[in-house]
Amino acid sequence: MNTLSQEKINEIRNSVNIVDVISSYIPLTPKGKNFFGVCPFHDDTNPSMSVSPSRQIYKCFSCGATGTVFKFIMDYENISFMEAVKKVANLGGVSVNIGKVQKKQKHTELHQIYDLSLKFYINNLNLAKGKEAREYLKKRNINEDVIKEFQIGLALKKDTLSKILIQKFKPEDVLKSGLIGKNDYGYYDLFYERIMFPLYDLDGNPVAYSGRIYNREDNSKYFNTRETEIFKKGELLYNYHRAKDDARRKNKVIIMEGFMDVIRAYTVGIKNVVATMGTAVTDIQAKLIKRMAKEVILCFDGDEAGAKATMACSNELIKIGVTPKVVRLEDDLDPDEYIQKYGKDSFQRKIDNPISVMDFKLSYLKVGKDLTSSTDQAKYIKELISELNKIDDDILKDLTIKKVSVEMNIDESLIRNHLEKKKVNHTLKKIKPIATTNKYEKAESSLVYYMLKSPEVITMYSNKVTYIPNKEYRMLAREINNFYKNFGFINEADFIDYIECDSELMETINKINRENTKETYTLEEIEDYINVIRDYNVQEEIKRLTNKMKNLTDPLDKAKIAEEIVGLKKGV
Repeated sequence: MNTLSQEKINEIRNSVNIVDVISSYIPLTPKGKNFFGVCPFHDDTNPSMSVSPSRQIYKCFSCGATGTVFKFIMDYENISFMEAVKKVANLGGVSVNIGKVQKKQKHTELHQIYDLSLKFYINNLNLAKGKEAREYLKKRNINEDVIKEFQIGLALKKDTLSKILIQKFKPEDVLKSGLIGKNDYGYYDLFYERIMFPLYDLDGNPVAYSGRIYNREDNSKYFNTRETEIFKKGELLYNYHRAKDDARRKNKVIIMEGFMDVIRAYTVGIKNVVATMGTAVTDIQAKLIKRMAKEVILCFDGDEAGAKATMACSNELIKIGVTPKVVRLEDDLDPDEYIQKYGKDSFQRKIDNPISVMDFKLSYLKVGKDLTSSTDQAKYIKELISELNKIDDDILKDLTIKKVSVEMNIDESLIRNHLEKKKVNHTLKKIKPIATTNKYEKAESSLVYYMLKSPEVITMYSNKVTYIPNKEYRMLAREINNFYKNFGFINEADFIDYIECDSELMETINKINRENTKETYTLEEIEDYINVIRDYNVQEEIKRLTNKMKNLTDPLDKAKIAEEIVGLKKGV
């Protein structure tokens, strides 16, 4: 539970306008009394999210996502309720002392192991034995400030960390961490004689390392922690926790491949930058990128592998409605090398003047083709059409067609006739309202839905409904009823904040919002819902008594239960 009163929570929420806050994350367009935008919580390309300034809540009519400004920030930034409250308090200028808030973590032992290992590695770098590593970093233009900011450390001998961890934690947890190995001779460090670059989760907790050799020969320049319960490469972006706020302020995020590229950019003041860790971009990473900023710039390595990675990443982003821009670096350099060779100003000019993703693709598709050959020309046009079909940006599509038409001396219609016709609302079809299985569940869902909106319906529920069969609806109805009893009113925004966005209750609220869209009701409708629920309970009780009667042998006991059943049937 939080340490703030409900009144203080309400004051903080009312200190801002939900439209102003949400519009700083996603574009909103006024329509009637509300504002509409593309929902960031599912693969949406059409404005299906409504934001109500009067009710101070948002609701997606497609996926059912609902909540207040706190819930939006929680889900968008992947932070806890109290972290979101603190953020809104700062936006609204409300003085509040929440202290340090930490997100609840699973696998606490692994997080503790990594916290201790990080302190150990950082300390090693500052020892006399760390002099050679410090000199190596200095030669690579990584100064003391960068070392501190990115918590760079040093692994020394092969059995030092393992001794400390085995004494403090369970051996099975230590082995799960990916830091320690075991053989016939005992436990040993997997990282030794390497400069240690910590890798973080989305909240900024160390969860893995990339260790670089600096004083010896080795088959691998870098050695990375294997995937563990807390380190899933495809679910993280390097530097996300540092970059997200700067990216949102600038409404621009730069994507690179390696963590050293990010560190180098950071040293020259470019802080809205994250890295994919050199792997193919996953759907999860693409969605994280989409939430960070409207403008996305891909700046991968300048070699052929970097071009291929740029192509793959751009297509993954295009799938979810993001049309990125591209920066390509000369001389096959990566961003780290480019900045060191040509300086910050030259790199900044590159970032300020990216090319369109289609200009990049036009160049990429020409590689290895002889465009004086009709065969290669035909192949190039076919591949181009395939890429054009992936993007929704009609202006970019049109400009590209005109450019290729002139360049290849072909009629525009040749390309346009092969383009797929735009599919309307194709992403919205992915999410359908959950169909209620029967009239009983529909009645429960609708009754609870209107309880969130009206004290009149809560009173009818309290007086006439003894039991809601479906557990998730029953728990939500109970919480709504308790809120009304405690405070004497019902307000959807206040209630959502009251339950602190409890994940199970919020999922139920999202579900009933997908199943019910009408804001108004009649008393006759509510009475019908209550009667359907009552009918279900009676039918279930008749079933129970019938089964009980089958197991009785005494005729008088059977007659007594039969009388109960008749009475129940008469009351239906």
